[in-house]
Amino acid sequence: MAVKLRLKRMGAKARPFYRIVAADSRSPRDGRFIETVGTYNPIQESNNVVIDEEKALKWLNNGAEPTDTVKSLLKAQGTWAKFKNTNKEGK
Repeated sequence: MAVKLRLKRMGAKARPFYRIVAADSRSPRDGRFIETVGTYNPIQESNNVVIDEEKALKWLNNGAEPTDTVKSLLKAQGTWAKFKNTNKEGK
């Protein structure tokens, strides 16, 4: 099963709110998911991304592929750099 870290759209019309989830790559965008990793609120001015770093690193280390948007959010939070550093030390 190929797992992706991606966004799941929530919220009302014209008021988007996203959950960052680990989901099977074959499931629909807003469909079934395995675990919630964080949230992203593009409407909010500051502190609009909340990521559970422990869960995100667990999924990344298990081979989950982030989408481009989720990867940029992980980079902004510093989680992507921690993932890359742990991979360099392990190999």
